[in-house]
Amino acid sequence: MNICLLGPNNRRIIETLQMHGDTVWCTEERILLEELELAEIEFIVSYKYRYLIRQPILEKFERKLINLHISYLPWNRGADPNLWSFLEDTPRGVTIHYIDSGLDTGDIIAQKMVEFSPQDTLKTSYEHLTATIEDLFVTQWPSIRSGKAEGTVQPAGGSYHRTADKQRYAHLLTDSWETPIERILGKGLLSKTTEG
Repeated sequence: MNICLLGPNNRRIIETLQMHGDTVWCTEERILLEELELAEIEFIVSYKYRYLIRQPILEKFERKLINLHISYLPWNRGADPNLWSFLEDTPRGVTIHYIDSGLDTGDIIAQKMVEFSPQDTLKTSYEHLTATIEDLFVTQWPSIRSGKAEGTVQPAGGSYHRTADKQRYAHLLTDSWETPIERILGKGLLSKTTEG
């Protein structure tokens, strides 16, 4: 199968696809349907891709378009899911889901909750989440590839964040990526309570 991997060139994801006999075309750039058709793409995997996928592509690749997201959906859709899971003390984990016209709202294929220790930092928690989502992809790809992964509708509720939303909490990230998670845990909830 010809696969398009949207996002940074990830060796583990590419090797998993190739192990199943798939040919991989990788890009971080905004894609067009014409490019995908020219490359004879049959399936799209999005992982750390920074662009929204446009409607013509969504229609052509319905149920052949998945996203690997480092949050436990429906919590922390959108930008910086790892950061928000601590700021707002929401469930932490990873999700593989089908892509639909919403932002991280498609049917869930597989999820896994992840626990962290008080010694973890934003950096170590991010590394743990990326390793977990890649492990989950390795185990789920055969089912997804064969069309047997049906997916389930996401539960109601959850949360969504834009990149700009984190600016109001930048003062908490005193050590940038090395900021201990225990230092920011629940601070987003406290801010919402005092402001609203």
